Amino acid sequence: MTANNQDILSVRELQKEDIELIVSYWLESDSLSLLAMGVDLKKIPTKESLTQSLLGQLNMPLRHKQSYCIIWLLNNQPIGHSNTNPISYGKEAFMHLHIWDKTIRKKGLGAEFVKMTLPYFFENLKLQKIYCQPYALNPPPNKTLKKIGFNFVKEYITIPGSLNFEQSVLLWELTLEKFKTLPS
Repeated sequence: MTANNQDILSVRELQKEDIELIVSYWLESDSLSLLAMGVDLKKIPTKESLTQSLLGQLNMPLRHKQSYCIIWLLNNQPIGHSNTNPISYGKEAFMHLHIWDKTIRKKGLGAEFVKMTLPYFFENLKLQKIYCQPYALNPPPNKTLKKIGFNFVKEYITIPGSLNFEQSVLLWELTLEKFKTLPS
């Protein structure tokens, strides 16, 4: 699947039928792509564990979710997702960005999808701030965040998520106030 000027981009909340796609993304992506994102291959959960975790979050009330997921669609076909984890409801959350099909990465779609996703995170989770901390050696998400209007905070060493190895990350921040001023 490739992107062109006639493509229709849309987003929606996670649905049960999306779970298999997310599980496949994590379990079937090639090792080099996962490593480029900072994933520790030994930490990838089993199909059953990942499926149960996603199902558990699906129907949980927003204020109690540990992760909140928005599906990215290209011409009504799911092609990626963004989720927040961890979440401090009413305060802040850490956002993660994933385009599943590597043939449509690096085409500028990520920025458009993130812009469409941010209202869900800010409004539904009542957030004051959204952070994102991509692997410093993974340029595309860092370029996307800068392009959208996130503020660079710092570079530091951490384990940014449950599936990651210790790495240098770039921390980006978007406040609710700045979000409200961004062009749509």
